[in-house]
Amino acid sequence: MLRESSISNAERQQQILRLTEQRGRVSVNEVCELFSVSLATARRDLEALAEQGLVQRVHGGAIAVHKSPPEAPVLQRGAENAEEKQRIGWRAAETVSDGETIFLGSGTTVLEVARNLRDRERLTVITNSLLVVNALADKTDLTLVCLGGLFRATEMSFIGHLAEQTLADVRADKVFIGIRALDLEHGLTNDFLPETMTDRAILHIGRDVTVVADHSKCGSVSAAFVAPLSAVHTLITGVEVDPEFAAALVARGINLLTV
Repeated sequence: MLRESSISNAERQQQILRLTEQRGRVSVNEVCELFSVSLATARRDLEALAEQGLVQRVHGGAIAVHKSPPEAPVLQRGAENAEEKQRIGWRAAETVSDGETIFLGSGTTVLEVARNLRDRERLTVITNSLLVVNALADKTDLTLVCLGGLFRATEMSFIGHLAEQTLADVRADKVFIGIRALDLEHGLTNDFLPETMTDRAILHIGRDVTVVADHSKCGSVSAAFVAPLSAVHTLITGVEVDPEFAAALVARGINLLTV
């Protein structure tokens, strides 16, 4: 058994982190017993790890954070959970009415939303996704508004200062965006820091914000914080989503649609 005085705070916290990752969960009492520290010290250690995004603080202890691996380029992701994404795209499109102005973000799941909008009439679609533009470009009764900006080739999207300037001048009835990771504690996160400000600008242009994400994105955390869960009105995901995660989202007032 280690004594509190035998190792530094940083060393003890690293050992607590490894223990949490191995077990999936650690309690305050376990930290006290294993490291011979007080309840106050154990709580401070867990809080310090939580502030760094290394664990998720829960009542009585902490749980391991599932880290999302780097995302593959968009053209390589089409086959990942493809059937689930098609279901999500269909359900999201069902929430769109003729004549509305909507924003469609980048990513393979949002692309499925676009593909299911071809029977709508008098839509105005604002997008920063070249894939969405290509999917809807031949629909003559649709008004297509394309953001300029820095072209991100791996995502086939436009981001950065010029895109954000355009976003400041537009408004939408509904916003549909994909996200790399969605977590109860850490909210919406992505894995590409330069895109963060563009994502935040997108979230502010709509009266209703819907995240479309397959179940693998739920309960995970990526590198760049985008927004808290309170920025989301609706999440559309697959029925494969973890029931406890789903229940927690509903308890926080988020409209959850599973397909």
